[in-house]
Amino acid sequence: MADRGLEGMALPLEVRARLAELELELSEGDITQKGYEKKRSKLIGAYLPQPPRVDQALPPERRAPVTPASSTRYHRRRSSGSRDERYRSDVHTEAVQAALAKHKERKMAVPMPSKRRSLVVQTSMDAYTPPDTSSGSEDEGSVQGDSQGTPTSSQGSINMEHWISQAIHGSTTSTTSSSSTQSGGSGAAHRLADVMAQTHIENHSAPPDVTTYTSEHPIQVERPQGSTTSRTTPKYGNAELMETGDGVPVSSRVSAKIQQLVNTLKRPKRPPLREFFVDDFEELLEVQQPDPNQPKPEGAQMLAMRGEQLGVVTNWPPSLEAALQRWGTISPKAPCLTTMDTNGKPLYILTYGKLWTRSMKVAYNILHKLGTKQEPMVRPGDRVALVFPNNDPAASMVAFYGCLLAEVVPVPIEVPLTRKDAGSQQIGFLLGSCGVTVALTSDACHKGLPKSPTGEIPQFKGWPKLLWFVTESKHLSKPPRDWFPHIKDANNDTAYIEYKTCKDGSVLGVTVTRIALLTHCQALTQACGYTEAETIVNVLDFKKDVGLWHGILTSVMNMMHVISIPYSLMKVNPLSWIQKVCQYKAKVACVKSRDMHWALVAHRDQRDINLSSLRMLIVADGANPWSISSCDAFLNVFQSKGLRQEVICPCASSPEALTVAIRRPTDDSNQPPGRGVLSMHGLTYGVIRVDSEEKLSVLTVQDVGLVMPGAIMCSVKPDGIPQLCRTDEIGELCVCAIATGTSYYGLSGMTKNTFEVFPVTSSGAPVSEYPFVRTGLLGFVGPGGLVFVVGKMDGLMVVSGRRHNADDIVATALAVEPMKFVYRGRIAVFSVTVLHDERIVIVAEQRPDSTEEDSFQWMSRVLQAIDSIHQVGVYCLALVPANTLPKTPLGGIHLSETKQLFLEGSLHPCNVLMCPHTCVTNLPKPRQKQPEIGPASVMVGNLVSGKRIAQASGRDLGQIEDNDQARKFLFLSEVLQWRAQTTPDHVLYTLLNCRGTIASSLTCVQLHKRAEKIAVMLMERGHLQDGDHVALVYPPGIDLIAAFYGCLYAGCVPITVRPPHPQNIATTLPTVKMIVEVSRSACLMTTQLICKLLRSREAAAAVDVRAWPPILDTDDLPKKRPAQIYKPSNPDMLAYLDFSVSTTGMLAGVKMSHAATSAFCRSIKLQCELYPSREVAICLDPYCGLGFVLWCLCSVYSGHQSILIPPSELETNPALWLLAVSQYKVRDTFCSYSVMELCTKGLGSQTDSLKARGLDLSRVRTCVVVAEERPRIALTQSFSKLFKDLGLHPRAVSTSFGCRVNLAICLQGTSGPDPTTVYVDMRALRHDRVRLVERGSPHSLPLMESGKILPGVRIIIANPETKGPLGDSHLGEIWVHSAHNASGYFTIYGDESLQSDHFNSRLSFGDTQTVWARTGYLGFLRRTELTDANGERHDALYVVGALDEAMELRGMRYHPIDIETSVIRAHKSVTECAVFTWTNLLVVVVELDGSEQEALDLVPLVTNVVLEEHYLVVGVVVVVDIGVIPINSRGEKQRMHLRDGFLADQLDPIYVAYNM
Repeated sequence: MADRGLEGMALPLEVRARLAELELELSEGDITQKGYEKKRSKLIGAYLPQPPRVDQALPPERRAPVTPASSTRYHRRRSSGSRDERYRSDVHTEAVQAALAKHKERKMAVPMPSKRRSLVVQTSMDAYTPPDTSSGSEDEGSVQGDSQGTPTSSQGSINMEHWISQAIHGSTTSTTSSSSTQSGGSGAAHRLADVMAQTHIENHSAPPDVTTYTSEHPIQVERPQGSTTSRTTPKYGNAELMETGDGVPVSSRVSAKIQQLVNTLKRPKRPPLREFFVDDFEELLEVQQPDPNQPKPEGAQMLAMRGEQLGVVTNWPPSLEAALQRWGTISPKAPCLTTMDTNGKPLYILTYGKLWTRSMKVAYNILHKLGTKQEPMVRPGDRVALVFPNNDPAASMVAFYGCLLAEVVPVPIEVPLTRKDAGSQQIGFLLGSCGVTVALTSDACHKGLPKSPTGEIPQFKGWPKLLWFVTESKHLSKPPRDWFPHIKDANNDTAYIEYKTCKDGSVLGVTVTRIALLTHCQALTQACGYTEAETIVNVLDFKKDVGLWHGILTSVMNMMHVISIPYSLMKVNPLSWIQKVCQYKAKVACVKSRDMHWALVAHRDQRDINLSSLRMLIVADGANPWSISSCDAFLNVFQSKGLRQEVICPCASSPEALTVAIRRPTDDSNQPPGRGVLSMHGLTYGVIRVDSEEKLSVLTVQDVGLVMPGAIMCSVKPDGIPQLCRTDEIGELCVCAIATGTSYYGLSGMTKNTFEVFPVTSSGAPVSEYPFVRTGLLGFVGPGGLVFVVGKMDGLMVVSGRRHNADDIVATALAVEPMKFVYRGRIAVFSVTVLHDERIVIVAEQRPDSTEEDSFQWMSRVLQAIDSIHQVGVYCLALVPANTLPKTPLGGIHLSETKQLFLEGSLHPCNVLMCPHTCVTNLPKPRQKQPEIGPASVMVGNLVSGKRIAQASGRDLGQIEDNDQARKFLFLSEVLQWRAQTTPDHVLYTLLNCRGTIASSLTCVQLHKRAEKIAVMLMERGHLQDGDHVALVYPPGIDLIAAFYGCLYAGCVPITVRPPHPQNIATTLPTVKMIVEVSRSACLMTTQLICKLLRSREAAAAVDVRAWPPILDTDDLPKKRPAQIYKPSNPDMLAYLDFSVSTTGMLAGVKMSHAATSAFCRSIKLQCELYPSREVAICLDPYCGLGFVLWCLCSVYSGHQSILIPPSELETNPALWLLAVSQYKVRDTFCSYSVMELCTKGLGSQTDSLKARGLDLSRVRTCVVVAEERPRIALTQSFSKLFKDLGLHPRAVSTSFGCRVNLAICLQGTSGPDPTTVYVDMRALRHDRVRLVERGSPHSLPLMESGKILPGVRIIIANPETKGPLGDSHLGEIWVHSAHNASGYFTIYGDESLQSDHFNSRLSFGDTQTVWARTGYLGFLRRTELTDANGERHDALYVVGALDEAMELRGMRYHPIDIETSVIRAHKSVTECAVFTWTNLLVVVVELDGSEQEALDLVPLVTNVVLEEHYLVVGVVVVVDIGVIPINSRGEKQRMHLRDGFLADQLDPIYVAYNM
């Protein structure tokens, strides 16, 4: 783009040339922007008048001198005399810069991702080889970056320059791609973002809702009145105690970033278009409704365009072989092909005589020397592969013609470089489908192929077994004198197969018949005006496409001389082709835009270039919309070197239709080439509109000439019925001619659709009786029969109903200050399907010297530019290190391979920016909650639909006749005394150490005596009254049990507390302190060791040690007995307190009365059939819930022996628990999920050695996981599978369920039916509904029954809001009524309303008398076909999840575990995941098991899977090290602690991505 201000000035030529060189230097990064501006102003300073103001709004005609345009609208031309367009349509760069300038005023609103330093530190610059900047797309469907230019900020008019450089160097720019519309709200949101980033907001009473379209006012953050009481929670890391729940500290940079993100997302999005399709469910995904204002085609129906007649010239040979024979015998000395070495010296000249004799030799050897006489390996018609390197066209040409003469079918392919080469596997499939068994190759190539140690060529991955045959003359035997190849006229036999790579990376072979081959050569000869002995320079790949057609086939028909320039020479010397044109006075050159671009970059070193001999410069990728800029720039520079404008001949080709169109060389320099400046917006709807005054989003296209001689062309609608397009509509070009491919070899189904299309008119009549071939090119036929191509079917991305071309997007990305941050030929654009729509992904190679800030800045600007110009959001933009994208053989990007790497998470980007919030507009509508329904209607509803109310109960305790001696006693302390008298030496407890040997044991009398001594100690040393609270801080073991009964004997209320972890006092001790304070303990009992720990220096650093209550050390006990053992006056008195920290970080203590404790023990005794003769193995933490009851209470009540295994011992010996179960022949055992996980992970590979050690689990009748959550079905199943070989019966493994209000509601027990599993629809669950589905159906979630309901327990399912009873299989809160319900919370605050609500709730209708406790868990009851022990049908309880853990997002209820399960499946390196919400943003934390380089791979995968499976947009992805997600002793994730740690910036994350 020339400087507009200089247009009018008479600058001397040398100044112009120097300016051009400067621009090149800048674009190549050889000088800095500053240096460039300095030198430039020096150059033109003398010639500068006062710069006139250029008004931006002027139409293009007034801003650039326009030559008299031809009458049609497509021929609007830009001036080409001065160096007007630099590598790209000027319009485009200018548009990009203008679009960015629009955003300039805004502050940058995208939070920078946080990265751990080790990820940022790159290796030194020397370690990098700069990648090949060739974009050579080699039609891989890879991006044609060839012509993408390098706009610089110099390119405006002089005033514009200052303005653009401001835009470019302005501090930061906002980067939402949400919309280019500016509204009042967005500005306000920005100011707020800035304020928020600076200030610390004291209180987040209600986090703002991001998901709704908010009004345009900044949020007012006010402190809520009266929120003074603060809930304290255990610390995370070395945080101060902080609030969880609603109050969250915001004094950290993490939350400031999130706040910034929140504000950015609040900006108005584009209005969503409404209309729905049912995704086989009530949850509706939005479907884009056509925009009523979208442009529609209005032209008349197009007519099929006929090319000129193919004039038959009398001396045209009847076949290509005949032509070879003619020239080989008439002019054997005429040069046919000259090859070059890497220094550009002629390496070898192949004459027509040599070509003829050698081809004959090859033909003879193929037919007669492979296999035996009786069984030749190759017969006429067979396919053989041609494997020749790109620098050896001569050998390849000989082999090709040898095959034609032998009537075998050559399949030219790339040389496989390694066994795992990106595309070579697919080529193997092609060879297999073509039935290839022989590969012809050259000596050098054969030596270079990878070999096995024995010297054999290995079989490449996916390749058939091949015989490698070297075609060098010296290896071949001479044909006998009487042998001649059979040369016949061209017929319908297959001549050769040309390979093509599809969008998905698969490789197909296009069959070209002999008649098509000949006709195509004739058509090219006529169109290009080839004559005998002309010289042609070929830079293209001679194995396929334009390089093959002109440089190997048509050249021989016309006895032309081809100068072949290999890719390796071009890399060393990009000017080599221009030098050869001068040296050989070549008439024709075949190049790609890339070659022209390279020549521009290098041309300044050359002075003596003269291109006046060229009559035709064929631009092979002229159909790429962006090649026009290369052509223009090339013309601008080389016009002074003799290049004429009319010589540049872009052509369009496709593997299926061969040459589709080519611009004819004319002698008339007055006839300017065709141009169209089309509206990009129109193109996305497939409509041609000449650029409106908007001027920002246009595509300038050049014509690719006329239809080929003897062909008919039309364009048809790209999808649906192949109906002819209107004249102003974009369609797929189709060609009807003899000279096209005829099929995809061996794929008749695909062939039908591509090679046989019968275009129809609007009335449905076929255009022709002959089939047309689809070219895969999108375009239109303009006035005067000129063909315009605007893109490829392969590069088409349909995003919410609008079509975008990958090439156009690349060009826009490159127009944003390219070269500084990314390599220009190394950008890949493709789409991935996420949530029923295509999403655009851009991957670029980043220069090693660009900083984090720079790259991120560039990325955010690319998003803006694409949003402004194409009005489409980019879903993901990733930058990868230089040289890491997979390459095609000729250096382009292997697009499908890149996409594959992206999708499988092995692209390893160094920067990622995801924009799901702005792109994904088809999410289901947020759910609107229905107004509550009155009780009566619900009741009637239940009755009418015949649903039974969901209620169930365990066996009735009153009716069970059992000789339970313990029932005589009201209190556990009495039961112990009775056992000490009747069975003094019966062992109740055995504690194992980590080696599996008995550490200590207790008989009934030993326990009784120790308890007495402890009681004396409490009274005498502790001076405690009855009813005082005592904290028991013991490791899991016997001491804890003795201390508990000692408290009961003394009339004190015990509270079991987990001791602090000696290695981690700072985080564990505050919890101990908190429980001791909250429980109002009057004294603390513990062992001598822990006693020292509590008073240590480390402890003093963590808490105030002076504030401890008196500490009693039970290691030295008094020797005397108490005067009397305390007996409570009333069974409803408090027996003990049970404290535990919930997963949401709440500390809750519940009161257990003596009556509840005895009822609890009796219920478990009946369910598990426990008697004194039984042994039970317990591997649980004994501090709360069912774990404590089983460890301390049940043995005393039932008299069975408990084998105690502290879970912490399993860390040193994972097999401890199972070995104990086997050794003691235990029938019943209890464990936690963490224990089960430890065994599954730790013993997975050791089952055989355990079997050898005699481990036998066949006696286990019940193995119960004690839990307060939904059963982890995947874990229990993998545990069962793993230990099945050791005799474990899969039916034995089950789970229990308890909660704060009732420590055990369900427990599988011994009798009763096996636990059942149902599959429910996860989408229905979000709407609080249960919908049963079949196993394996999409969105299904397996739920396992949580064990059998305990005796004496009644359950009902109630609506948590209305408190009405629900029907069978309806989701609601589980309410429980039983004798062992806890009697209430024990809190300091005395929050009575909560107390009565949780423990004393009544139904709003129906049975309103019964008092229920609310568990706080959602679940449902379902009557099964199984029968209970008492003959009734069995009711199964399914727990779905805790209400306080569930997340309300978009009006729906999500359980974190479901999202986490999806995320863990997304990539093999994700070991654990936890999700939480913050200001309505979903935050996903993943633990990475792998190198830190993989961290960024996870971001797109996590975002995709959550969108696909849960219809949620992830706000923040945090990648952390293994073990960062805190997990409590029950194996539950502490998500709120994690959240607090994240917000206080204590996680030391590897990477934090803020999704836009």
